[in-house]
Amino acid sequence: MLNKMKIAATAALLATPFAAWAQAEPEFTIRATANSNENDEDYDGLVVFKSYVEAASNGRIGVELFIGTQLCATGAECLEGVSEGSIDVYISTSGGAAGIFPYVQVLDLPYLMANDRVAEHVLTSDFVRTMRDMALEDSGDTIRLMTIGNTGGWRNFANTQRRVAEPSDMEGLKIRTVVADLPQELVRALGASPTPIPWPELFTSFQTGVVEGSKNGITDIMGMKFPDAGLQYMTLDGHAYMGALWWMSNDNFMAMPEDLRRVVVDGFAELQQATFASPKRKSIEAYQAFVEGGGDLYVPTPEQKAAFAEAAAPVQDWFRSNVDRGDEILDALITAVGEAEAELEAAYASDLN
Repeated sequence: MLNKMKIAATAALLATPFAAWAQAEPEFTIRATANSNENDEDYDGLVVFKSYVEAASNGRIGVELFIGTQLCATGAECLEGVSEGSIDVYISTSGGAAGIFPYVQVLDLPYLMANDRVAEHVLTSDFVRTMRDMALEDSGDTIRLMTIGNTGGWRNFANTQRRVAEPSDMEGLKIRTVVADLPQELVRALGASPTPIPWPELFTSFQTGVVEGSKNGITDIMGMKFPDAGLQYMTLDGHAYMGALWWMSNDNFMAMPEDLRRVVVDGFAELQQATFASPKRKSIEAYQAFVEGGGDLYVPTPEQKAAFAEAAAPVQDWFRSNVDRGDEILDALITAVGEAEAELEAAYASDLN
């Protein structure tokens, strides 16, 4: 009986602070939206963000989640809402924000970051602050980049026709891309034909042969059931980390006192870690399902991956020449990658001996 009383008392003490902030009227409300669904990494991140911010602020901040297109439907529309302050937080891909901030496409440049450890080091470094400063400047101090997480793991090439082991195997394949210039330049550099197709039309386009391949993460491929449309060959070249850019209304952020701004910043750090982890877990089952369904999964050798990187190298030159402020952000990324690789090599030197 005594033990039961102690347990009940402890539970009550633990519950009291949470009950207090849950019932309080928040001083500030953050309206956050993601144009995705509740199975997505973006949603996982927002759930963690909401839980952390509401608890750590003792209920002074409330977070409302809008998943889908309730508040806005396109990147341009959503970012306009952030700029005007009608939307507090919005998550975009680089393609979704490129119309306003073209240099964010630097995240799509191929073969710059070798693996998760490098990418996560880069995206927790001053590189993100450099991009934040650029976005604030270009938006007239209205749109603030809070963090960059992940949405879907790594982009890999997949197709309906054959195994791709060398760049020459890409020759002539019709690869689906978004409308943005950079992914089309990459596909051309590898000898394939870029074919912009809206995402909802892609399944049928595989079935009819309008396109023969794509550059997506495994969770997107399996979530959309693309193998049922003939997508049976995947090459794990990992040419781009699928970065997720989390934007916030700068006016609404700065309207909070400093202690609450700190809570929000910490909340985005928690969100970032959640989105780093979520695709890794989900991809295990997705890759297994792909192979069990008859899919051909190929991992290039280091020499083959180097050949892909060499073939795609002209895309960096294109980016520098054609994207406003491209030199500035690409130099910042290359510096951050170099620092990450050096730190990891030093860690290996210690950990392996």
